[in-house]
Amino acid sequence: MDFAQRQRDPSRHLLGIGAVVLLHILVVWALVSGLARKVVEVVKGPIEVKVIEEVIKKPPPPPEVVPPPPKVAAPPPPFIPPPEINIAPPPTPAPTISVVTKEAPPAPQAPVIQKAPERPAPAAPAVRSAQIACANYKEVMQAITYPREALREGVEGDVVIEFTVAGNGQIKDAVIKSSTNRIFNRAAMGAVGELRCQSGGQDIRVQAPLSFKIR
Repeated sequence: MDFAQRQRDPSRHLLGIGAVVLLHILVVWALVSGLARKVVEVVKGPIEVKVIEEVIKKPPPPPEVVPPPPKVAAPPPPFIPPPEINIAPPPTPAPTISVVTKEAPPAPQAPVIQKAPERPAPAAPAVRSAQIACANYKEVMQAITYPREALREGVEGDVVIEFTVAGNGQIKDAVIKSSTNRIFNRAAMGAVGELRCQSGGQDIRVQAPLSFKIR
């Protein structure tokens, strides 16, 4: 017989229903007989409320601090005075007079300055004549312009001019060495500028005498 058939058995359901009905009958009887009233009175009785205090444990007392025992210093030894010894002082020597002569410090020596070896002065270049160094010297002398003032007054004179001929043949640094009359100086300087001279590739000093004569 399986479980489904057991559940379908009506006898099992009747037992459960009967137990429930019996329980309800008992409850109704208790209410009628006053049992329930007594239960309510017991519930309505005074209720005592007690407050239970919480027990607080006190902390243990702090440990007692025992101070260290005082240090006892040993007493100093008794003072014993040293024995007195009489020592005779040494005889004081007679003062001696000594003369100390201080030598004067040596005078500082002047520094020795070595002179540089003297170089011989360069020899002055030899002065050449314009008649040799300048190829057109005679032509310039013949074509020289006579000053008008000297012609008007009939004055004659001589002028000597010295100048440098550079390596490229340029004439520079011309100066009048001598002059009988300054009226001829300008004409003489103009004539020197017309000269064509040769120096051989190096600077040479040339001297040109110029004469002014009325012909």
